[in-house]
Amino acid sequence: MKIKKILLWSGIALVVLVAVTLLVVGIFLDGIVKTAVNTVGPKIVQVPLTLDSIHIGVLSGSATVKGLVIGNPEGYKTASAVSVGLAEVSVDVASALSDKIVIHSVRVESPEITFEGGLSGNNLSKIQANLNDTVKSLTGPGSTNAPAAPSTPATGKPAKKLEVDDFLITGAKVHVSLTGLGGKEMTLPLPDIHLTDLGKGNDGLTPADLASQVFKAISDSTLHEVTAAIGNLGKDVGNLGKDAGKAAVDTVNKITSGLGGLFKK
Repeated sequence: MKIKKILLWSGIALVVLVAVTLLVVGIFLDGIVKTAVNTVGPKIVQVPLTLDSIHIGVLSGSATVKGLVIGNPEGYKTASAVSVGLAEVSVDVASALSDKIVIHSVRVESPEITFEGGLSGNNLSKIQANLNDTVKSLTGPGSTNAPAAPSTPATGKPAKKLEVDDFLITGAKVHVSLTGLGGKEMTLPLPDIHLTDLGKGNDGLTPADLASQVFKAISDSTLHEVTAAIGNLGKDVGNLGKDAGKAAVDTVNKITSGLGGLFKK
């Protein structure tokens, strides 16, 4: 009987020990990832980036991200370019031990996107250019002006690559501030953005590659909706008096043409 009791209590103690260990690892892992995002993120996008919190389920391979904010480039007045209240991530736990981490799904809920600018450029296109520069600095010939490679850890070992099977952005809203129309402001709903098989294959994507592809999808979709909204605005302006209406319509047409040209780049 004594031996059975000893084995029973030993088993209970082992289970408690494992549970406590996983809890401690989870707590510290959350902090490590948050610190990494807040440190590496701004280097990738080259604008302020902050993450409020992240909770990682060690056994389930799930993560909940809250309060991710991508700031604006210097010279823009709006508070941020992208603000994500909640995002949920599902990861293949076993892949964490390999050279490529497989992310089953990412679901971003109701992000707030700000489009600020006009013909001479806008905040989203500037951030996209920053991301392109970062990707080039990591994959192309080195440049003395290129940002330090954020995907290379201090150990000197190659950073892990990423694969994302399903990436969904849903319920997004775009706050538009058009400098070409005297600061005209409007809020537009953005259709769902659904990306699949990102980094599929043996090589995978660097964090900078992944960020660039996702942000390009956001930027392209935003530009499409803004261009359509400006076209509708031009029709409404056309109902004004001839002189005032003609001048306003000309301005709208110029902006529409300029934004439309961005899709060709």
